[in-house]
Amino acid sequence: MNDKLGIDLNQALNVAMRSAREAGAIQTSYLTKNYRIDRKGEIDLVTEVDLECEKAIIDIIKQTYPDHGALAEEKGAYSPGHEYKWIIDPIDGTTNYAHGFPVYCSSVALEAKGEVIAGAVYDPTRDEMFCAVKGGGAKLNGRPISVSDVDKLIDSLLATGFPYTIKTEKINNLSQFGNMSMRAQAIRRPGAAALDLCYVACGRLDGFWEYHLKPWDMAGGALIVSEAGGKTTACDGSKLDIYNQHMLASNGEIHGAMQEVLELD
Repeated sequence: MNDKLGIDLNQALNVAMRSAREAGAIQTSYLTKNYRIDRKGEIDLVTEVDLECEKAIIDIIKQTYPDHGALAEEKGAYSPGHEYKWIIDPIDGTTNYAHGFPVYCSSVALEAKGEVIAGAVYDPTRDEMFCAVKGGGAKLNGRPISVSDVDKLIDSLLATGFPYTIKTEKINNLSQFGNMSMRAQAIRRPGAAALDLCYVACGRLDGFWEYHLKPWDMAGGALIVSEAGGKTTACDGSKLDIYNQHMLASNGEIHGAMQEVLELD
């Protein structure tokens, strides 16, 4: 399938999936080893596994697309202004991974001329590969997925997260979490935004919101939600910009109700 932006979407998706799966294999291989854990901030961790996963992802991408650019969470960014840019989170949920809490994944997405057109999110703990291409629907392990049909906030299961800068940010999501908790059926805080988005896409969750996100947290998962029939915007309801740090995603039915709650403060 050739995209109007001049790239074979099936080939791009295959590269995204292969690289995300390879990162997952590396994550699994390190579970029984001692590995180095460093800090990027007071509570923001990076491990040598993150760095090895990032290198493996970039190596696979370069085999097929040596001239493309990349924006990666750790140290692998190059040619970020290129019209084709791979957006990479080698381990989304590093804190979980470092503690042995089995909620983490790898996310690999391709942005073409400002539009995310392919994405893959792989969870090695459950061997689940979520993926999508622009206009081609979303899949989980090769089978089509779709969002839930829950249409009342009080019946919804939601997810969110909190920034690493929670102690200093004016908008740290604590009041929003409290307000939403009083109106939803329940809220979870798993700790891996890309997986939260995939769970919205396949109907395990009905909605998700978070502030102070990075492009690699959102790119692949946001496309997967949209292609599964869901809705993604900024938290204030404006058009989603993955470079603008906050997002609201839902099955579409409860989107307006969630937005109203987030605007209470």
